[in-house]
Amino acid sequence: MEIYEMTALQVAEKIRNKEISAVDAVESVAKSVEKREETYNCYASFDKESALENAERVQKKIDAGEVVSELAGVPIAIKDNICEKGKLTTCASKILYNFKPPYNATVVNELNDADMIILGKANMDEFAMGSTTETSYYGATKNPWDITKVPGGSSGGAAAAVAADESIVALGSDTGGSIRQPSSFCGVTGLKPTYGSVSRYGLIAYASSLDQIGPIGKDVLDVTAVFNIIKGRDVKDGTSMVSEVFSLDDIKIDSLKGKKVGIPNDYFGEGIDEDVAKNVLSAADTLKSLGAEVEHFDMSIVKYAIPTYYIIACAEACSNLSRFDGIKYGYKSSDTHNLRDVYFKSRSEGFGMEVKKRIMLGNFVLSSGYFDAYYKKALQAKGLICKAFNEAFDKYDFILGPVAPTTALKMGEGLSDPLAMYLGDIYTVMINIAGLPSLALPCGFDKDNMPVGMQLIGKPFDERTVLSAGYAFQSVTDFHKKKPNLV
Repeated sequence: MEIYEMTALQVAEKIRNKEISAVDAVESVAKSVEKREETYNCYASFDKESALENAERVQKKIDAGEVVSELAGVPIAIKDNICEKGKLTTCASKILYNFKPPYNATVVNELNDADMIILGKANMDEFAMGSTTETSYYGATKNPWDITKVPGGSSGGAAAAVAADESIVALGSDTGGSIRQPSSFCGVTGLKPTYGSVSRYGLIAYASSLDQIGPIGKDVLDVTAVFNIIKGRDVKDGTSMVSEVFSLDDIKIDSLKGKKVGIPNDYFGEGIDEDVAKNVLSAADTLKSLGAEVEHFDMSIVKYAIPTYYIIACAEACSNLSRFDGIKYGYKSSDTHNLRDVYFKSRSEGFGMEVKKRIMLGNFVLSSGYFDAYYKKALQAKGLICKAFNEAFDKYDFILGPVAPTTALKMGEGLSDPLAMYLGDIYTVMINIAGLPSLALPCGFDKDNMPVGMQLIGKPFDERTVLSAGYAFQSVTDFHKKKPNLV
């Protein structure tokens, strides 16, 4: 087995045991990137030289017997909206084509402190706006299972990099499903943590009340190990909070006896593919076989999920993206004659069409004539969604559902029918609205051999429960071990 095919914990163990070095791990992944990147386009930027320098530094610490983390020396890709000092961080947008942050995001400092090796910036939908990773300034990322299909988005580059063995693990961000949906489409495991459990300092914002950084890996244990490194209170992020401390051993359970699982009937109505529904319900039977009590219940608030999410997200996006004006940093139009030209032409030329649409929608719902009709009502609906989850968690330990109503779309299909692309987020956006943790993991395949993903939704700051349930599921299934036929 090549190093790049291993899990993060396997790589780390071999480094600790002196069977391989951190440099070997980076060289192995770089070899895979050089072979496959032209096909899959997982990276916005890949910095082999810097990664090797860091690997040599980490290896010296290991050789000297210094205390290292359980993932020391493991290569990791980070999404292109997470700031890294002196490294291109562009949000896959022309308007930030030359932006090199003067500081690190908190999660980058935490990865460095844990002696993980950052490989580069994973490709993404521009400013995280999209569900296909086709709106990137760097071109579309391809799904490793079928290059005629999308990897999902907006963290499509991160998920595809893990699936294509172009990274061992990755960090993505999730505003309305952007970790879970690409994890589902690419057959890997991804965690959207509770809002506030991981610092957002240094994450270039899309929608500040919804964004959350989280890990993507080959299995639940890898995801848990990375989550344990990046979680926790950060004085630079006023919304961050202290999370429960738990180890890998704490989630290694073989029984779900005593756990009660809820399945919303509304997740299995019109619009869901038969193969997706069948595989998720089959996963429910597996949870039953592990001792869990499974029960269906009604959650009619689902029908308000999409409009509520897009109103809130676009309203916050138009405010957050107002800082990109051609003055302070990033792209500035060369065809300007006055201040108005600088603003108008720099933003018109720098932003892609999807971003412009969402800025316009955000300004519309915040305008004086429509604020009460749209934005205020969306905030009221948000309250109802949070209440619905609170009531569900009075009865259930966690909730099971599909990640997306379909498996991976054909390239171009989502862009040609934006409404269909937006509706594809119907099962994921409510979790961000309510700020809950959700674990996405593979649970089967459709008739075209494309991965199907399910999600386990937990109570606030109860990542331990969903990760434990995910571990128990992966202990008796092998969907997460199946690999695409890579180039």
